[in-house]
Amino acid sequence: MSGTTPRLPPAFYAARRREGGGRSAWSDWTVVLHPPYTLWHLSYVAIGGSIAPRFDGGTLAATLVAFFLAVGVCAHSLDELHGRPLRTQIASWQLVTAGVLSLGAATALGIIGLDRVGLGLAVFIAVGIILTCGYNLELFGGRLHNDITFAVAWGAFPVLTAYYAQARTLGPVAVLAAVACYLLSKAQRTLSTPARQLRRRVQEVRGEIVLEDGSCEPLTAPSLLAPLESALVAIAGSVAALAAALVVFRSR
Repeated sequence: MSGTTPRLPPAFYAARRREGGGRSAWSDWTVVLHPPYTLWHLSYVAIGGSIAPRFDGGTLAATLVAFFLAVGVCAHSLDELHGRPLRTQIASWQLVTAGVLSLGAATALGIIGLDRVGLGLAVFIAVGIILTCGYNLELFGGRLHNDITFAVAWGAFPVLTAYYAQARTLGPVAVLAAVACYLLSKAQRTLSTPARQLRRRVQEVRGEIVLEDGSCEPLTAPSLLAPLESALVAIAGSVAALAAALVVFRSR
């Protein structure tokens, strides 16, 4: 059996194209920011800042803004620039400008924070720049563009950075939380990789599932996507809710 379907949007949160063949500029920029995934990874920042022995809401807010600029805007703009996986019509110069300005602003926030946090923060700033550019632009021959680097950069690193910004040091609690978020990011990658392939590269799905009673269920791209993307949405929502609960708890 054949599961031929019209071309799917490049992400489940991407608006379908209009009759003229394109999406609005607002829709293009929205999908580039990857709202569910950006919220997911900012939640790691909130978790890291909230489990530190000392807690300052202003420091956490600044850390969240810096990561939104570096990950939500810069990393995603560079990713779209490299190969157009989201099929947007955003001009290349706009993506470059957004990436450079957002990374520059995130770096500036970090430099401002040196006076408050200490010179140790400079290590996190440097590592963040290397991970952001190295992964999304596939620098160093693409050696950083892999599942392990993704889980470190988008899972463990936000936790460690936010914890350090609060505590000025790292400890076992920070390491354990970083391991947990690393594994969550690995799970995200395990689910999102086949989902992206189905949406962006697969032209046709063929086959069927034959049940014990002899009945058949056709395999289609939507039927294969449904459990993957439902799991991604559920995990993203649960991590965001946990992060919000921790921030509210520490803010009382």
